Amino acid sequence: MSKDKKNEGKEILEEFKELSEWQKRNQEYLKKKAEEEAALAEEKEKERQARMGEESEKSEDQESETDQEDEESAKEESEEKVESSEADKEEEEIEESGAKEGEEQDKKLAKKATKEKPAKAKIPGLHILRALTILFPSLLLLVVSAYLLSPYATMKDIRVEGTVQTTADDIRQASGIQDSDYTINLLLDKAKYEEQIKSNYWVESAQLVYQFPTKFTIKVKEYDIVAYYVSGENHYPILSSGQLETSSVSLVSLPETYISVLFNDSEQIKAFTSELAQISPELKAAIQKVELAPSKVTSDLIRLTMNDSDEVLVPLSEMSKKLPYYSKIKPQLSEPSVVDMEAGIYSYTVADKLIMEAEEKAKKEAEEAEKKQEEERKRLEEEQKNKRNRAIKTKRPSAHRVVRFTFSLIVL
Repeated sequence: MSKDKKNEGKEILEEFKELSEWQKRNQEYLKKKAEEEAALAEEKEKERQARMGEESEKSEDQESETDQEDEESAKEESEEKVESSEADKEEEEIEESGAKEGEEQDKKLAKKATKEKPAKAKIPGLHILRALTILFPSLLLLVVSAYLLSPYATMKDIRVEGTVQTTADDIRQASGIQDSDYTINLLLDKAKYEEQIKSNYWVESAQLVYQFPTKFTIKVKEYDIVAYYVSGENHYPILSSGQLETSSVSLVSLPETYISVLFNDSEQIKAFTSELAQISPELKAAIQKVELAPSKVTSDLIRLTMNDSDEVLVPLSEMSKKLPYYSKIKPQLSEPSVVDMEAGIYSYTVADKLIMEAEEKAKKEAEEAEKKQEEERKRLEEEQKNKRNRAIKTKRPSAHRVVRFTFSLIVL
């Protein structure tokens, strides 16, 4: 057995020399493992023998013989197992090394193949940029075209807010927005549609607000009504823009207090609203009625009748400058008075005014009577003159008769 082991050891050494370093290390590991297993087996045998030593001498003798035989057989079996395990491990190692060598060869061949394959040419960035500059606008044009051809392009939900004197239909009609108009046109031409809405004389300002996806809101601010033109029992609103409404309003819809205007000239109404806008709200609320009262000196003189029966005479063009002084004069007035602001500022009572009006009326009547007398005198003088002329014509022969008489004498 020892010779065989030596021979096997020599063979293993020879093979060990031929093997690679990894295989050598692996064989050394396996050999150590086998020796450790043999040592463990021997220790187990020794333990078993020690336990069996307590038995009788006879049995010891018999067992000693059997133990020796068992030891020899166990040793032989362990040696055979070690040899077989070593052989199997060697075969497995050889197979593994062969597989690894094959894998390494395959890897080398794959690397060579990849090296031999021609490298793909990279596309320059300039060409990619040029392609994008063409593809992106084309894609955008395609999307826009598809949207414009779809029914969504003209879908609109239009709402109107802020109307009091007008209606939503009036505002839509003034805007000029049609059902066939594209939604994108409303977004691009918002200013144009807002100006068209302001063509309605009630609208002071308009704003077209867009909300995704198809909602449009027209926010309207209307002009205020600052006064009413009164003609008989009809009342026509006067807007803060100076526009006179052509249709009258019902008496029921009139506010409790308002300014009554007794003239309807468009230029004068615009001037009045412009001057009124510069006056304080308290002073506006004190005015009850406005009428024209032109004088020889001031053609645009107006008379303002206040709620407390006072009257103010002021030029229309200077109303915003002079009328605020009425607030300072009012505390000094103990009874209804007239504040004359035509030339300077002075006041007198309504009674004095009535006396002055009566005197002025009498004076006018006297002037009219004198004028009538003068006209009558002129008429009588004209009649007398005409009578005298007719009398002269009847006494004096006509020139035709004289010429005819002389012609007859010459012939004779």
